[in-house]
Amino acid sequence: MCGFIGVFDHSKKYKEQRIEHIEQASRKIIHRGPDDEGYYHNDYISLAFRRLSIVDLAGGKQPLTFGDGRYWIVFNGEIYNHKQLQKKLEDLGVTLNTNSDTEVIVALYSVMKEKVVHELRGMFAFLIWDTERNELFGARDYFGIKPLYMIETVQGIAFASESKGLMPFLKNSSINEQSLEHYTSFQYVPEPNTIVKEISKISPGSYFTWRPNESLQVVEYFHPNFHPKSVERDRLIKEVRETVEESVSYHMRSDVPVGSFLSGGIDSTIVATIASKLAPSIKTFSVDFADTGYSEMDVAIKTAQTLKVDHFPYTISEEEFFEALPKIIWHLDDIVADPAAIPLYFVAKEASKHVKVVLSGEGADELFGGYNIYQEPLSIAPFKNIPNGLKKALLQIATVLPEGMKGKSFLQRANTQLEERYIGNAKIFANDKEKQSLFSHTLSSSFTDVTNPLYHNVKHLDDISKMQYIDMMTWLRGDILVKADKMSMAHSLELRVPFLDIEVWKVASKLAVEEKVSKVGTKQILRKAFADIIPEHVVNRRKLGFPVPIRVWLKGTRYHWAKEVITESPIGFFMDKDYILSLLEEHRMEKKDHSRKLWTVLCFCLWLQMAVEQDSKIDEKKLFV
Repeated sequence: MCGFIGVFDHSKKYKEQRIEHIEQASRKIIHRGPDDEGYYHNDYISLAFRRLSIVDLAGGKQPLTFGDGRYWIVFNGEIYNHKQLQKKLEDLGVTLNTNSDTEVIVALYSVMKEKVVHELRGMFAFLIWDTERNELFGARDYFGIKPLYMIETVQGIAFASESKGLMPFLKNSSINEQSLEHYTSFQYVPEPNTIVKEISKISPGSYFTWRPNESLQVVEYFHPNFHPKSVERDRLIKEVRETVEESVSYHMRSDVPVGSFLSGGIDSTIVATIASKLAPSIKTFSVDFADTGYSEMDVAIKTAQTLKVDHFPYTISEEEFFEALPKIIWHLDDIVADPAAIPLYFVAKEASKHVKVVLSGEGADELFGGYNIYQEPLSIAPFKNIPNGLKKALLQIATVLPEGMKGKSFLQRANTQLEERYIGNAKIFANDKEKQSLFSHTLSSSFTDVTNPLYHNVKHLDDISKMQYIDMMTWLRGDILVKADKMSMAHSLELRVPFLDIEVWKVASKLAVEEKVSKVGTKQILRKAFADIIPEHVVNRRKLGFPVPIRVWLKGTRYHWAKEVITESPIGFFMDKDYILSLLEEHRMEKKDHSRKLWTVLCFCLWLQMAVEQDSKIDEKKLFV
């Protein structure tokens, strides 16, 4: 896991300026690769690379050249099947000069061009420049584990592992109006957009080509489609077990020590259990908060004791949480208002003291049906066949019931179509009317602009599979994987996610609904597949996630902090401060829990102040130009 920047010009006249800017940009992402740096320049392009040495410590320097200087590559990620691919290349008569997975990618590209992406098992974002054809080829992995940002200007095109690496190439930048509106619904900006209008992302599962004085050509090579099939249960259990075990084994390939995150949940427990059998000396890491009800540490410690592994627990104090917050916002790049990013930052910090690579359980919920909300279609199934007229009447009754009254939320959800009520795991400002109260300008978009096309893609599926698909296309790539990459890279730590493996996906994509979710619980087949090897106290434990005590803090010890941040922020150019402060007062008086809404606004306040005052050229007075 590393970081790179690539700049490609339409003409030869920008070389000196390009070289100056790329070295400045490279310094902004030094945390992604503190072990080494490298550059390559010619008349049309400049490549910069920051290296975190994991595989082939001596021979994996980048930018790397291949084919007697014809090809140049920069690559961020890991290719777990690169040993097998080396053998394939040798059989084809291709000579390799290193043992690095980077050379494997470019060597395969020299033989099979764009088909190379179908050979790779791993996480990746890369750029390959062909000096003979003056042509760029690049790609991003199947699920979007590794980021790839881009800008297009009159000068040419540029790519980077983090958006801050592109800012030196922008003369001016502005906030994307629709991105900000979507952010207040989703708590992140849905891809491929970012909060900065001029910067976008290459979508997961895509490759692209570019030549000077031509436009970027993007092709989607992978799209997650669920195809439920009827498979004999014992056979399916065996297939799930063997595929996940194989994936963990692949993800442990490294020339440096590998550790594992370990929470109280089943996903990290499965990964840590398999890993501990492969490497009994593996170290595990977890964090919690001292506040009552915000800790699974006892479960994690008990699991580590059962597995007989060295465990490193860490309790985050309120003071260090808020002290680190500005730095975390900076590292996140785009705004992500998921409070779970903060504990992830701290557990990565703790792990980085002991290892350079860590395994994590991200992706299991989306692939195997792990979120508790996925049980909702089962609980409201009796309402499915009620006549529409009666549904409308019940919905009207629910509307007039007092806030907080038992049954109100259930009636609302049961009588609202899935497409209108489910936009993913986070739904902050719930509807356009509520969002309009927040913004100073007239809304130009709705969350349905994001979700409607996605629902159209899966209209043939059951509601639970639809929810999984929505989360894979929005929540997973816009929130989960962003914070996983950025919070680990903040500490120069490589985070690997064995559940987000193409072979694991092939198995998970064909699971029937009952193998994923039932009234009893979630991730049914995954739990069954590993019930005999993971600690018993975890097998049927309900998902808790990474709970953070912001609800308690914002009405108590951090109320004045929040009020000051809102009051002093330039957010008034975009949002109604009086409305936001009224939410804060209602929260303090315990009239309603507005903690997630307030946190979403507060994260934007901090990001905006940082962008305006320190790191970027964004001018808040230009608003949405």
